[in-house]
Amino acid sequence: MKIFCGRANPTTGSMEWLEEGEDYDYHQEIARSRYADMLHDKDRNVKYYQGIRAAVSRVKERGEKAIVLDIGTGTGLLSMMAASAGADFCYAIEVFKPMANAAVKIVEKNGFSDKIKVINKHSTEVTVGPDGDMQCRANILVTELFDTELIGEGALPTYEHAHKYLVQEGCEAVPHRATVYVQLVESRRMWSWKKLFPVHVEAEDGEKILVPPSEMENCPGVPSVCDIQLNQMPSSDFSTLSDVVTMFSVDFSKPVQSASTYYRVQLEPVKSGKAQIVLSWWDIDMDPSGMINCTMAPYWVKPTSALQWRDHWMQCVYFLPREEPVLQGEKLYLTACRDEYSVWYSLQKAREGENKADEEEHKADVRVESPVCRCRAHLLWNRPRFGELNDQNRTHQYIKSLRKVLKTDSVCLCISDGSLLPVLAHYLGAKQVQYLVLFFRALHFSLVFFSHVLFKANNLEDKIKIIEARPELLKPSHLEDKKISVLVGEPFFTTSLLPWHNLYFWYARTAVSAHLASSVTVLPQAASLHMMIVEFQDLWRIRSPCGICEGFDVQTMDDMIKDSLNFRESKEAEPHPLWEYPCKSLSDPQEVLTFDFTKTVPEHCLSTEGSVKLLRKGKSHGAVLWMEYHLAADISVSTGLMQLSNEKGNCEWNPHCKQAVYFFSSVIESEIQSDPTTVTYAINFDTKTGEIAMDFKL
Repeated sequence: MKIFCGRANPTTGSMEWLEEGEDYDYHQEIARSRYADMLHDKDRNVKYYQGIRAAVSRVKERGEKAIVLDIGTGTGLLSMMAASAGADFCYAIEVFKPMANAAVKIVEKNGFSDKIKVINKHSTEVTVGPDGDMQCRANILVTELFDTELIGEGALPTYEHAHKYLVQEGCEAVPHRATVYVQLVESRRMWSWKKLFPVHVEAEDGEKILVPPSEMENCPGVPSVCDIQLNQMPSSDFSTLSDVVTMFSVDFSKPVQSASTYYRVQLEPVKSGKAQIVLSWWDIDMDPSGMINCTMAPYWVKPTSALQWRDHWMQCVYFLPREEPVLQGEKLYLTACRDEYSVWYSLQKAREGENKADEEEHKADVRVESPVCRCRAHLLWNRPRFGELNDQNRTHQYIKSLRKVLKTDSVCLCISDGSLLPVLAHYLGAKQVQYLVLFFRALHFSLVFFSHVLFKANNLEDKIKIIEARPELLKPSHLEDKKISVLVGEPFFTTSLLPWHNLYFWYARTAVSAHLASSVTVLPQAASLHMMIVEFQDLWRIRSPCGICEGFDVQTMDDMIKDSLNFRESKEAEPHPLWEYPCKSLSDPQEVLTFDFTKTVPEHCLSTEGSVKLLRKGKSHGAVLWMEYHLAADISVSTGLMQLSNEKGNCEWNPHCKQAVYFFSSVIESEIQSDPTTVTYAINFDTKTGEIAMDFKL
């Protein structure tokens, strides 16, 4: 059966209806899943196996049968560990049907069909009794329901239900407990992901300052966690203001409460500074004694330990509602509030001479309601976008370019989502500035609202005109019957996922051609697509077959992922923020396609073929692709490679953008030799669909 899926094309802006197979969603879910990453997580797997063996042994020592409930079984790995450890029977629950089918095959292939029953249901729908899904309640509860925030995948309500209806009182649990740790830090880099900094512009009539609206200054932001690979954050980018402290723990062997609540700890800063950020991570004890421990602690907490790389569990960055100056040794209270799925933090200073009664009064003041963005900017811009807008070097490139092209009689139109360019253009002398807010795009109303607020905060309401329209529906009356002499864009659009999706600027520029003066200046004047072959330090694991995991054959899972990746006729690149995922270049960067914004989008496709030489020894895991925008003569900004160390091939990537990664289906190991290995490529940009198809041969 075929189904029609509607979508707004991020590159062309057109609404499309695509015919997809009924398994399309399944394939998307599996192809982009982190199952391979989990199966490659040696530390996780070994610790789970040790914990399961110990739990089964404790139950057997009491003279009881070991009945295991495994919620969210995935491949069935943990159930097979339990059966192998001597469990009498395992109930393996998996709600995702394709995954449950795979688990049945994997369990059968490994010879555990008589010991493991796979149940394709949500755990809250599982029944217990002679005619139920489970014959009796389990006395060992095994789960892996955690995300980087610990509770974001619904672990708490799932545990709560399981203890009420599916497991015995006093059951063993693997993991036995989880503990969440926090550390208070000051970091201009991370704080730049939460708020807009003032922008200083040297204009002909003196310095102008673009100030953020007061609504943004006092806005708590959004409660969604910022999860990153903190191990890639250099120590020079933050300053720790407190020791690491335990925020809260959850004992999974006892009934769990999922209702909203809060936790409070007392802190004394180890140095003075600006409290801006709470860094957080967790560990899990697989046994009651805590001897079998799996931790997400970053490098500076356990510098002597070998770090296990993983992408399914990382570390959390939380933004305090406002910056708080703190003094070394003063008494502070850090409060963590949570609901069923998320956590947020606030910081209070203890009042001088405060006693226990005052402390209780403090507690009564805690509001457990989730924070809500009031300024709309946090709905409009994600964290990397805030960082991009606060990047002074990048902003300076746009200011330099605008200075080159703007004149006192310039009529300027800006096409980009949530951009500061209209304000910069006005400050630099444009006579008339229009800002085209694209009516049909995501977050349109937030765009309009925030733009009004930003312009008002800078006394520009009557200086910059907001036009709400689709580019193809722009009328002369919108522009007061004037022709556009300068068309500008960063370009940035909220719907873009892959680097070339921002080529929507080119399609919008084409749609407004009738309104452009014959001598129009377009900024950026062009863009180019660049490519480089790389070896990843760790990211390759998310797409690498596992084969055997802790002695169990999971090849069925590998095949399933491979089938889903090949579901479309051509493989697709996928977006990754490569500053978090170290890699080294095996080839020189190469420009492969160019896009001329001074002209309209051509009718014909843009294609290129060529080859790159592998100049360094290493494994070719894939190709990285990114865009560069040529703003004006000799001024460009890159969304990808910023710097390349030629000796070792170490790469420095733009930290505000995701780059496109095309993983090769097979890996070739190159040697340094007189006749280097080459990779041939064919890349095609379909101007009708805005899609880029690519093929590489090693």
